[in-house]
Amino acid sequence: MLELDLQLATNTPAPNKEQFHKWCSIALRQRIASSELTIRLVDELEGRALNQTWRQKNYATNVLSFPAEVPAELLDIPLLGDLVICIEVVIREAKAQDKELEAHWAHIVIHGCLHLLGYDHINDDEAREMEALEQKLLAELDYPDPYTDDKA
Repeated sequence: MLELDLQLATNTPAPNKEQFHKWCSIALRQRIASSELTIRLVDELEGRALNQTWRQKNYATNVLSFPAEVPAELLDIPLLGDLVICIEVVIREAKAQDKELEAHWAHIVIHGCLHLLGYDHINDDEAREMEALEQKLLAELDYPDPYTDDKA
């Protein structure tokens, strides 16, 4: 079971909690234990500040993933971590890449959840594995392949 805390730190329109729950649930279904996570939706100012603090990058990015690092023996809850999503970046990327906004939202949320599970894309092999799983999960939700244009 997934427990999702959705925090809105901006007035910019975004998907509703049910949509986020659906996208997170499919990304996290391989996890046997229940999961608790927070998604915080932010503006570019907060997104930039967090990216600068945690990644030393002076720009807002689409999603930041913060896996929980609490030893299981100290905390008896299935805390998975936090996602911070910059709404304006997601909207801008969807327009620039000529992608349906809802499909891009689904991709960004699934991508962030996979990071919380330990997936990464630092090297080519990891990137191929993570992208293939994203493509599979998005196809199950009837969303297009987010990497089609990247491979053309």
